[in-house]
Amino acid sequence: MICSDFLEFQDNLKKMRVLDDKIVYALNTSIPTESFRSKVDASSACEELYSQIQKGHSDRESVIKNCIVATAETLKKLKSVKDEKPDDFETIKNFKAEQKKLRLLQTELSVEEVIREKTTKLFAEKCRTYFKPKEL
Repeated sequence: MICSDFLEFQDNLKKMRVLDDKIVYALNTSIPTESFRSKVDASSACEELYSQIQKGHSDRESVIKNCIVATAETLKKLKSVKDEKPDDFETIKNFKAEQKKLRLLQTELSVEEVIREKTTKLFAEKCRTYFKPKEL
């Protein structure tokens, strides 16, 4: 994942969030209606969907945290350069841009938490009779 360009980072996160964005559709296609109940194994469908959801959440959280660490390291280096050259406009500009990016990345972590809660709630509502994960 590219952390240096925040807009590209957001685009990649958006692609990684497709399942969460379409969770209602995924649940509706996983859980059979009464007439198809005998033809579709809802338990395994819910279990597979849950596995995909968990992997997506874990992957995104890892990517966001890795970018936060990388940005914090860059910020630390820029701070030492800024301390050496306090009047260097370019260094000050880069330092402030990196600070802003770090705040935006931390916000993405909060957004991720909200998405996780929403998806988990919807999953629990629709799949609770077919599959109950240990974590819920």
